[in-house]
Amino acid sequence: MIQQMTVSELQQRLQEPARDFIIVDVREPWEAQVCALPGTTLIPMGQIPGRVDEIDREQDVIVLCHHGIRSQQVAYYLQTAGFEKLFNLRGGIDAWAREIDPSMATY
Repeated sequence: MIQQMTVSELQQRLQEPARDFIIVDVREPWEAQVCALPGTTLIPMGQIPGRVDEIDREQDVIVLCHHGIRSQQVAYYLQTAGFEKLFNLRGGIDAWAREIDPSMATY
């Protein structure tokens, strides 16, 4: 089972001085142009299999998308590829915009 992370939990992690995690945004480039969290690594869902080696297996991996559906699927894929420290951002970037940063553009 993939652990779920809320946007408020991610906000807390982002404020910690130790950056012991990576955020993988699996949306398409046009979506990231509308809105994105700073410091994320953009790897569109369809490119994950060919770019899995770009993701650090030693760190917590937080996967995000628009609403949390694609990221959940990618997290399952990463789990089958041997990743263990996985989190799906519940509600995705949409929840972030609605709950954490209302000034962020939505689509």
